Amino acid sequence: MKVTEHIAKAQGKTLFSFEIVPPKKGNSIEELYKNIEPLLEFKPPFIDVTTSREEFYYKEHSNGLLEKKIVRMRPGTVGICSAIQHKYNVDTVPHVLCGGFTREETEDLLVDCFYLGIDNIMALRGDAMKEEKYFRPTKNGNVYALDLVKQINDLRKGIYLHDTLENNTGMDFCIGVAGYPEKHIEAPSKTFDLEKLKEKVDNGADYVVTQMFFDNKQYFDFVEKARQMGINVPIIPGIKPISVKRHLNIIPQAFFLDFPEELVKEIEKCKNNNEVKQVGIEWAIAQSKELRQAGVPSLHYYSMGKSENIIQIISKVF
Repeated sequence: MKVTEHIAKAQGKTLFSFEIVPPKKGNSIEELYKNIEPLLEFKPPFIDVTTSREEFYYKEHSNGLLEKKIVRMRPGTVGICSAIQHKYNVDTVPHVLCGGFTREETEDLLVDCFYLGIDNIMALRGDAMKEEKYFRPTKNGNVYALDLVKQINDLRKGIYLHDTLENNTGMDFCIGVAGYPEKHIEAPSKTFDLEKLKEKVDNGADYVVTQMFFDNKQYFDFVEKARQMGINVPIIPGIKPISVKRHLNIIPQAFFLDFPEELVKEIEKCKNNNEVKQVGIEWAIAQSKELRQAGVPSLHYYSMGKSENIIQIISKVF
C-alpha cells in the first residue's frame, strides 16, 4: 500500500514510522530483525530503508603502489525492503539516490522494486562522497532529486529510457521527497529551498518527509510557508533523539540546523552519554506529543537501526 493511502486510511490519526540503515556488507540481517521487531508491536504502516553512497578505499600492491577502488559498504536496500515486506507484512520505502547511480541503473532498480511489490520510493539526491567537499553527479546519472522524481514519474506513465520496448507497463509508485525546515545546507535561502520543493511536488512527488529538527516551531513555520506556496501534499516531520553529547557539534555541521538553547543546556549538564540519551528521549517525547496534538500525518523517527530509545518514546506518545 502507498504511504499516501496509509495516511488517508488513518483519517486524521497520526501514524508512526521509522527509518533503518542496512547492515554493513558481510553482516547478517538477523541483527536488523532483532532491532526492528520490538518496534513492530506499535504497528508502523511503513518503514524506510536508507541507501548509502559508495566509498573510496586504497588497495596496496606488492610494489608499494596504492590503487584507488570504490566499494558500497551497505548494499542491500531493495533486498531488505522485500525481506521486511514478506516477513512482517509491513510496507517499506527504499531510498533511491541520484549519487552513485546512472539513470539506466536507477531504472533497473525501480523495475526490481516494481516486481517485488514495493509501492513507495523516497527520491533523494544524496550527499557528497566522504572524500569530496561537494556533491558531484554520477556520469549519466540524475543531477538533482527533481530529475529523479521526473524519471520515476515517467515510469508511472510507462515512459522508459528506451523507446523500443514492445510493452510499456507503468509502475504506480508513490514518491516521497525530503523537505528542510531550516533549509538545505546548499540552498541560498528558505524561499529558494521551498521553491525547489514545490518543483518536486509539481513534477510528481506525493509526500514530504522533513529533515530532523529540534524546535517544533521550525516545522510549523515550514508547513505554513509550504501551504502558502501551494505545496499541499502531506508533510511528515522527521524526529531524531539525541543520544551522545558529540551530537551537539556533529548534527549542526552536517545538517545545517540549530539546537534550542534549553536543549543545549540540558545536554551540557549531563555527566555521561547515558544521561544525554535520557535527555534526548524526554525531548523527543515532548516534541512528538505536541506534533501529534497538531495532527501531523505521521511521526517519522530516525532510528539508525537502534530501537531502545524509540520504544521508550513511542510508548509514551501512542
